[in-house]
Amino acid sequence: MEMRKLGALGNVSALTLGGAGIGGHWGATDRQEAVATVREAVREGITFIDGAPTYGRGEAEEVIGETFDGKLPPGVRISTKFSLGNPDAGDVLPNFEKSLNESFSRLRLGHVDVFFLHGQIIPDCMVDVAPGTTRTLFAEAVRPAMDQLKRRGVIGAWGVTGIGVPESILDTLHDDAPPLAVQAIANVLNSPGSLRRFEGPSRAREIIDAGYRREVGVFGIRAVQGGALTHGFDRKLPENSPDMVDYERAVTFRGIANEVGESPAALAHRYSLTMKGISSVALGVKNRVELRECIDAESKGPLDESLMQLI
Repeated sequence: MEMRKLGALGNVSALTLGGAGIGGHWGATDRQEAVATVREAVREGITFIDGAPTYGRGEAEEVIGETFDGKLPPGVRISTKFSLGNPDAGDVLPNFEKSLNESFSRLRLGHVDVFFLHGQIIPDCMVDVAPGTTRTLFAEAVRPAMDQLKRRGVIGAWGVTGIGVPESILDTLHDDAPPLAVQAIANVLNSPGSLRRFEGPSRAREIIDAGYRREVGVFGIRAVQGGALTHGFDRKLPENSPDMVDYERAVTFRGIANEVGESPAALAHRYSLTMKGISSVALGVKNRVELRECIDAESKGPLDESLMQLI
């Protein structure tokens, strides 16, 4: 598998195994299949696994812990996350510590390579109307707490999830001391789908470009936009759900996939992998069949420019 530079964090595999799928967020799976999926991902050259307490209420981290039993294979790196919200500044570090200790217990580890602030970063003026962490709290308490955790050696680096209010994410990436990693929307629709908590465009391409220019490692997420860029959903959704709306928008994309002899999911992953600025694309797979489709797609290499433009 291709290895790519993840900003200052060095090289990682072009594909990252996301925890949402193995945690059961994207349809049913079981512990045995999830563990087998993690093992096969590593055998196939995936070197980064992205967990979070919210993926299956800790199930994804339990799967990682059972797979490796505290002994990570050489070169394999792990991340986790925490959705902070907007507590008092004095509560930020204790909240991080509590979440990390719980994650460490499930992961059977005492260290993670990247710790992400999970959730929105919002302008101060939106504190009463939108969930998230204000830019002021981020500057005054989040960054110092992250830096302290790094000095202690319990995290190797810290990052942010780039799905919040676009202006706040861009301001964060342009700070004098930016995060070392960002998870950014990377799909043909530029859509966060059901993750949208703000008005207006996602500005996903600007966020990716800003991360790239600041040498922040960019993880592409939502490559298939929650299933909207696949043959069909493996879970029931209301007709007016954002992901279902995107599925209807993507009818032409599915037609292009059929014309070029690719499944929509495979083509969507190849598209995200070809986007400039993306270091690694996080997969939402829940079993080995879905994993194999993504690995096969990556092995075909980037799309040519004419197909990118057509899509």
